[in-house]
Amino acid sequence: MTDVHAGAVHHEETPLTVGVVAESGADERRVALVPKAVASLIGQGLAVVVEPGAGARALLPDASYIAAGATTGDAWSADVVLKVAPPSDAEVARLRRGQTLIGHLAPRDAENQIAALTGAGVQAFAVEAIPRISRAQAMDALSSQANVAGYKAVLVAASESTRFFPMLTTAAGTVKPATVLVLGVGVAGLQALATARRLGARTTGYDVRPEVADQVRSVGASWLDLEIHAAGEGGYARELTAEERVQQQRALEKAIAASDVVITTALVPGRPAPRLVTAAAVEAMRPGSVVVDLAGETGGNCELTEPGQTVTRHGVTICSPMNLPATMPEHSSELYSKNLTALLELIITDSAVAPDFSDEILAAACVSRCLPADREMNEHV
Repeated sequence: MTDVHAGAVHHEETPLTVGVVAESGADERRVALVPKAVASLIGQGLAVVVEPGAGARALLPDASYIAAGATTGDAWSADVVLKVAPPSDAEVARLRRGQTLIGHLAPRDAENQIAALTGAGVQAFAVEAIPRISRAQAMDALSSQANVAGYKAVLVAASESTRFFPMLTTAAGTVKPATVLVLGVGVAGLQALATARRLGARTTGYDVRPEVADQVRSVGASWLDLEIHAAGEGGYARELTAEERVQQQRALEKAIAASDVVITTALVPGRPAPRLVTAAAVEAMRPGSVVVDLAGETGGNCELTEPGQTVTRHGVTICSPMNLPATMPEHSSELYSKNLTALLELIITDSAVAPDFSDEILAAACVSRCLPADREMNEHV
């Protein structure tokens, strides 16, 4: 809008817009921003535009966003676009030079869209690349979503199991509690241990990083010590040597055979998931036992895993659910929304996209660094 008064031309300042797009994946029910967060951003002088139906699969109707102060429309044209899943080719084509994209961008996946985003002149921040340091905890989307996955993995196991989780004493006799072994005790693994214990199971955790033993014990679980230590960078485990893998496999097979439920969460960034549960280990388990493999997206921790499927082998049910956080979209979206709003506080200054790349969080998270369109034009004048 332009006003002319006393020969001067005044331009009404347009607020920075944040766009919330609808996810295109058939199984993706999360949304990047919930209405409560919309109200917070608008209170900071920003405008929020939501693609119609963006929150529908998370049970958040357009009306709830409008009530929070957002408008509905073309969220892909916003200055800052917020997303959950990595963009497709078609979605990258909807972005323009100078925009900022924030979401899961699969920076370690060879099939990612980062080169396309850079070529399109889009500045992009990958939530997977946020460093796991104390100051970044509020922005750590991997951890917030892993909490959901660990919780839901136990419910999947309990649903598939032919046995009770808790000890039951009845007139007909006593039923012993189920034994649950969790392999890989990062955020998802610790949540799985805590949830299984709440259901009454006897729980044991294992990881190649010995420093997490106290965390395992803190949630009431026992620690399985195989005397293999492989702590790596960024809170992840390093890849084991061939000798260590043989030693680990022999010791694990005994522990797996004695368990009613095995939940695996072990991942090594940029590499196929380590094989922790061999076919021989599955065959040694009692019929009716359950394996829930959360590493299916990178090949699986179990040798008999079929990613995205539930199969029965040697009388053992092997589940490899994909994208468990999307099966609990209400709370997953709420947690993810808080992660993104915390990150936006670093990226946006005085209602403008102005990331300070001397900040280690932004330096690590930015996977496509491009100048906003207006600055780029000025620098070429």
